Amino acid sequence: MSAPEPIPGARLLFSNDAAVAQLNHGSFGLVPIAVQRAQQRLRDEVEANPPRFFSVGLEARVAHVRRHLAAFVGADPDLTALVDNATTGTSTVLAGLDLGGGDEVVTTDHGYGAVDLAVDVLCRRTGASRRVARVPLGDDDDAVVEAVLDAVTGRTRLVIVDHITATTARVLPVRRIVEAVRARAGERVAVLVDAAHAPGLLPDPVAGIGADFWVGNLHKWAYAPRGTALLSVAPRWRERMRSLVVSWSEEAGFPDSLEWLGAHDYTPWLAAPTGLFVLRSLGIDAVHRHNAALAEHGQALLAEVLDVTVPPRTGLPMTVVPLPQGAGADQTAATALRRRISDDLATEVGLASWRGRGYLRLSAQVYNREEDFQRLVEGLPKLLRRS
Repeated sequence: MSAPEPIPGARLLFSNDAAVAQLNHGSFGLVPIAVQRAQQRLRDEVEANPPRFFSVGLEARVAHVRRHLAAFVGADPDLTALVDNATTGTSTVLAGLDLGGGDEVVTTDHGYGAVDLAVDVLCRRTGASRRVARVPLGDDDDAVVEAVLDAVTGRTRLVIVDHITATTARVLPVRRIVEAVRARAGERVAVLVDAAHAPGLLPDPVAGIGADFWVGNLHKWAYAPRGTALLSVAPRWRERMRSLVVSWSEEAGFPDSLEWLGAHDYTPWLAAPTGLFVLRSLGIDAVHRHNAALAEHGQALLAEVLDVTVPPRTGLPMTVVPLPQGAGADQTAATALRRRISDDLATEVGLASWRGRGYLRLSAQVYNREEDFQRLVEGLPKLLRRS
């Protein structure tokens, strides 16, 4: 397949370093210039008169943004709170569950490392334990659902599944998983959907899933400033959700108690609607088609020179390429290799170890061109041979 035609003018909307091939949008995102300027105007407003900014109308402004962003992901704004990132939202959920000795939390082996770590820390503190559902990379949806159900026992209290996996860049059938868990265990088992990558990639990612909890970042694919995410909860959990930091709105309950944190930096949240405006101006479908096609093109080019077989296409702007055996085989080696690619090839990629093999993750965004991927195609085989 050939590279897609660039979206006219899209590259000029970003301020990324032209000397660096930025193929890792999925980790931290890049904020469009218009959003950067909107946030800077808000910072200027703060510094012009901090007491007035924080005490006159701020809560109403935050609530307005929450309604706007919740509508974008198909969530109920009254059951949704702005948080700094998906990991913060996950930790908030874990803190509200009152897990105890003998309870179990089910995750998958595609889960995000920081979420797994948060669960493990909670388990050490409470006496609960974590069970891991192993989901082969090429499994179909039926097999994924069955693998998760096989890990659910009579002790399970929570199931955590990714909507789009960070390490392996695949979409999991979260609605079907929720339905299957409900059929098996009723409301005894809650389901948390880690949708860190879903906003901006999947239409209305909250609507229709039926999960107890949903967390998603808007700084990755929805062009929001970093530090913008949403936590959405089912009605029965609303009273259990409390901020990890007690502040003046504690007694107001969810979502206000999570959003009002005193001298917090609210400028990312307030600037986030500008990111949605940029995305919609380009055309959400056009952006998605371009990015998915370019990511798949780059994946094919790299797989050919490395002589490896790639997973089935997902239609996402993130793809993975398995590295030759021995390259990035554990997380320490993967981190070191990613740094070498950055230093030696002036190229940013995602790279992680999964089941003892290194997987390089490519992201494509409207500022990318085919030559960004060609730099990696030309340089990575030589770098791997030297390693």
